[in-house]
Amino acid sequence: LSTAHELFTTIGMEAFAERTRRELVATGEHVRRRIIETRDDLTAQERQVALLARDGMSNVEIGAQLFLSQHTVAYHLRKVFSKLGISSRRELAVALPRSESEPAPA
Repeated sequence: LSTAHELFTTIGMEAFAERTRRELVATGEHVRRRIIETRDDLTAQERQVALLARDGMSNVEIGAQLFLSQHTVAYHLRKVFSKLGISSRRELAVALPRSESEPAPA
């Protein structure tokens, strides 16, 4: 189980890593949760929401564009802030800089 947990964690299979972690804990082992938090770990939806927020859109506007509720948008932003180690929309511009090929917001 330890080897499986290490492998799942290394390759980013979070659900399987968590499941093996719980099984290890059930057998009496102490296992730390290991989640690597980088911008590469953002889900596609989190990244889309974060980029729109970075460009100045409100939760309501983001939700309308992506067909999400404003509560779902807020949830994704909380996850993004946690993963990137930031606490505000202003910090998104630094954490997710605009690439040369990315068009400027309208």
